[in-house]
Amino acid sequence: MRIAVCDDEQCFLNYFRGIVDRLYNRLDIITDEFNSGDELLKSFKYKAYDLVFLDIEMPDMDGITLARMLRELSADVCIVFLTGHIEYAIKGYEVNALRYLTKPAEEKKLREVIDYVQARLDSGKVIWVKTNEGEQKIALSDILFIEAQNQNVLISTAADSFSVRGNISDYEKELEQYGFFRVHRSYLISMPKVLRIESRNVVMEDNTSLPVSRSKESALREKLFSYVSREAF
Repeated sequence: MRIAVCDDEQCFLNYFRGIVDRLYNRLDIITDEFNSGDELLKSFKYKAYDLVFLDIEMPDMDGITLARMLRELSADVCIVFLTGHIEYAIKGYEVNALRYLTKPAEEKKLREVIDYVQARLDSGKVIWVKTNEGEQKIALSDILFIEAQNQNVLISTAADSFSVRGNISDYEKELEQYGFFRVHRSYLISMPKVLRIESRNVVMEDNTSLPVSRSKESALREKLFSYVSREAF
């Protein structure tokens, strides 16, 4: 995910950078900082930003005007306003703003926004697998669970199942960041597809009941709680 933050106060840019570096020490989250709307516009024309934080009260070009210009360049970018005056919220509807944060923005609120946008981006992710019929594209949002079967794995969706050669541990490493959790040595589940937990089993949306290892019970509940809390934003 690529993030842009535009604020004429360098102290806030430093504060924002510190939070992102501490909470998201990852190569796939890139943050660019700008002191003016003109600087951001120049960069936006050749860089695709997923999330933009804009200070409303800036000299030369205010955040609302800047947001209108950004929206002309992209209908998809998520815009979050930073302000001390909530009366600006009405104008924000004109540019389909995602949220307003009161300055100085709380670390918890910043994390909620970033996690929410990351989840939206992840929902559009796909994987390509090699089946007997050829290369198959599978949306991560369609996967219910993955089952280890000797030298193969069975990828189950609501509509179909795909048997492909592979190791479930490799899928665990690749998909953990997208809401997947290993509940058993033989099963990797998609947390958004969990219907309920029963004793030491987890029931998926298709009513398939899968075993949960005793050592995984506590971590599963924590992961599910964390996921549901994030999605409720």
